[in-house]
Amino acid sequence: MPLVPPAPPDSLDAVPATWRHRHLLDLERLSAEEIVLLLDTAARFKEATAGCRKKLAVLAGRTIVNLFFENSTRTRTSFALAARRLGADVVEFTASGSSLSKGESFIDTARNLEAMGIDAVVVRHSTPGTPHLLAQHLGVGVINAGDGPHEHPTQGLLDIFSIRERLGDLKGVTVGLVGDISHSRTARSNIHGLLKLGARVIVCGPPTLVSPRWRELGVEVSHDLDKIVPTCDVLNLLRIQFERQNTRPFPSVREYAHLYAMTAERMKRARHDLLILAPGPINRGVEVTADVADCPQSLILDQVTNGLAVRMAVLWLICGPRDGLAGESLSAVKSEGRTN
Repeated sequence: MPLVPPAPPDSLDAVPATWRHRHLLDLERLSAEEIVLLLDTAARFKEATAGCRKKLAVLAGRTIVNLFFENSTRTRTSFALAARRLGADVVEFTASGSSLSKGESFIDTARNLEAMGIDAVVVRHSTPGTPHLLAQHLGVGVINAGDGPHEHPTQGLLDIFSIRERLGDLKGVTVGLVGDISHSRTARSNIHGLLKLGARVIVCGPPTLVSPRWRELGVEVSHDLDKIVPTCDVLNLLRIQFERQNTRPFPSVREYAHLYAMTAERMKRARHDLLILAPGPINRGVEVTADVADCPQSLILDQVTNGLAVRMAVLWLICGPRDGLAGESLSAVKSEGRTN
């Protein structure tokens, strides 16, 4: 029987004093306690919004800008919905229709948006470190929605949240990250978060995409999926990111799928309660076959729902009221019956 995860905080009336960050740029620099606080807050929001479906007015009056320079379906929509679930206004920035096309710098564009009275920027960019640079120039909160192959902190958090929701304490849990580890910002965020919470992490994929140097982060390295499958409690199946590769890292997609796709045959050799995750977009027949993607052990759609909870938690911790500052508390909203 699954363990019950730690109880979430009793109150979301104000951002806890233990949260001292103005931005969320990565998981590498967060402590285990801060990661647990994020996860507990996400659990509280998921409960308070009836599974991320109802709205609360706890961030009414706040304005969030989605500043995306890379294509995105789940992350962009998830941040927009999370902000609206909390009552915030959302501005969707499109680079192609902005003054960037006229020569304005990235920083000047962001500072002009800040001058319009926004409260936070959610930024996705192909260049590693872009959110960190932005945080040095803005007085509002900056949330990293993926910076090149560096990190994707909210994806890492929602993956960990989904595992913890099923298994409880992550100490001793074995998680296999399978696929394009070299170019995966999701892998990096998962590694930092999982290790800090006591999980055992194995990275697995072709030698061209999984270097032995990953051991320096404290993970195990394997190039044989069939060998690690029986030992794992969780497999997180990562997409091959051809758009970030200059050369083809393996002879063919068909060969990759033969060696590294999670199939029904491999599921027979796995633990009966093995959990399947995939951050999306999934390529059926490449990283995972359709029957496995849709099997009862698959958490792929749960991850999407949990992404809303995690992003509500992040937006709350970055933009919520502190020390009696203006902002509507969750308890006040509930007492007046204004959830809908």
